[in-house]
Amino acid sequence: MLDVTWQRLRSSFTHTPRTLRLVFESAPKTMVALLLLTLVSAVLPIAIAWVGKQIVDAVVASDRDRTLHWVLVELAIVIGQAATLRALGLARSLMGARLSIDINVKILNKALTLELTDFESSETYDRLTRARREASSRPLSVVNESFQLVQNVLTLAGYVVLLVQFSWLATLGLVVAAVPAAIVEMRFSKLAFRLRNWRSPESRQLNYLEYVIANDEHVKEVKLFGLGPLFLDRYRALAETFYKEDGKLARRRAAWALLLSLLGTLAFYGAYASMALSAAAGLITLGTMTLYVIAFRQGQQAFQSILSALGGMYEDNLYMSNLFDFLAIERGKRSLGPFSRSQGLGIRFEDVGFRYPGQEGFALRHVNLDVSAGESLALVGQNGSGKTTLIKLLTGLYAPSEGRVTIDGLDVQAWDREALRARMSVVFQDFNQYQLKLQENVGLGDVAHMEEAARLNRAIERGGAEEIVRALPQGLSAQLGRWFKDGVELSGGQWQKIAIARAFMREESDILILDEPTAALDAEAEQTVFERFRALTKGRTSILISHRFPTVRMADRIIVIEKGAIVESGSHEALVARGGRYAELFRLQARGYL
Repeated sequence: MLDVTWQRLRSSFTHTPRTLRLVFESAPKTMVALLLLTLVSAVLPIAIAWVGKQIVDAVVASDRDRTLHWVLVELAIVIGQAATLRALGLARSLMGARLSIDINVKILNKALTLELTDFESSETYDRLTRARREASSRPLSVVNESFQLVQNVLTLAGYVVLLVQFSWLATLGLVVAAVPAAIVEMRFSKLAFRLRNWRSPESRQLNYLEYVIANDEHVKEVKLFGLGPLFLDRYRALAETFYKEDGKLARRRAAWALLLSLLGTLAFYGAYASMALSAAAGLITLGTMTLYVIAFRQGQQAFQSILSALGGMYEDNLYMSNLFDFLAIERGKRSLGPFSRSQGLGIRFEDVGFRYPGQEGFALRHVNLDVSAGESLALVGQNGSGKTTLIKLLTGLYAPSEGRVTIDGLDVQAWDREALRARMSVVFQDFNQYQLKLQENVGLGDVAHMEEAARLNRAIERGGAEEIVRALPQGLSAQLGRWFKDGVELSGGQWQKIAIARAFMREESDILILDEPTAALDAEAEQTVFERFRALTKGRTSILISHRFPTVRMADRIIVIEKGAIVESGSHEALVARGGRYAELFRLQARGYL
């Protein structure tokens, strides 16, 4: 038991030095002030106890002047103690607010370095959830516990110096009586940590149910399909499960705490009786007895606070391990590749295969494809055939499980991320609808140039979004979406035009990728967009994914993907004449217009 306890005490400090450095980097002046105030707080209780002895002895001696003097001294010390406590509270509050911002920024900054596959992994989401859950409060708690540990050690040392003059046995009793409660507290801290970490997936499910019920993205189906009661029942059931688990642990913790606190009470009254009998026998003065009683009581509290601080640090370190584990996720750096259109080597897929993590089957397998610089390519296939996966491999969002993808002869995985993506303008079928101003929604396509009015206007014209701007009273300054005040909700087609305009912001990019970019547009608007697209892609490499054959037939070459493999390649006319899979899909769609 002692060995286990010692190991737990050692583990209490595992992440403490790093946490203290983290806090100091965030708020150095506040941390220094907190340390100085803590040291002052350690001395004042001892001073009050000693002054109390002087007051009692002066009263017993019937010395009015000396009594008044020491009462005024105690008043000054108590006022100083009150001011110190207020200052400590202020320092902790300021430090907590600063840490909340800085540590969340660190977590979000780390999230920006993760790959798409990380965000598609439930394990990574669990790690992110655990890191964010108490990251802003635990570092402050580590600092508070560390400083309180210093404060209480100093305070206890002062009381021990007083108490050993009375009895070594009483001093030993002060220490021993508090140890069992600290050991049990550490054990329950560990159990609470394990419980919360174990149910991270269920916690995310609880948050998801809350999001579905109370978010505008889902409200239409929730209302129309009557899903509210179903999701609310699931939310309530899961929350009740958490409540029962937490309640069971809390009751056990409280019962043990009450039982073991009685040891401290018995030790105190045993020492109190001994001191009172000594004073009654004339062995010590009444003032000295008062000093010893206060010293024992507050010394006992100081020692309990030391053990409590160690227990708190142990628990805080458990949670800090979640933060540091998340921040320690490493991602390999890529070397800087060339950004040049003059090489003309184009895009190449060399026996590429990709399998999603945790999946047995391949989403793509044995894909070999050359796309010449400046060529217009269309990808055709049923949903789930692997078209979008191929685009994500090209853009570096996924790394191939087999083979490699190159641009101008350099492996995509060796390209610098920023240099690679600067070459590309992309519209995904699940494009974002930013709850921002219209100008920002378009300008985000090229952050470095988002304030350039001429470029912004060109992108809006090329994306076919001019009518949207003209129709809104506030024009480019209109707030889009319903999340914020005066927000305007757009139709699906209007949002899609905004997304296309956003892609056209990148005028320097030489690779344009449109993944079902006109699915929400009517036929006339679609035709207009692609006429512009055709004109704007001259001299650039363009890749288009679409189910609409009048659109894909504009491409120089059409690739048919079936079950993760390329099954056909050629122009529209050649593929129709071949009578294969493309011709079959073309006839099926044409029949729908008859």
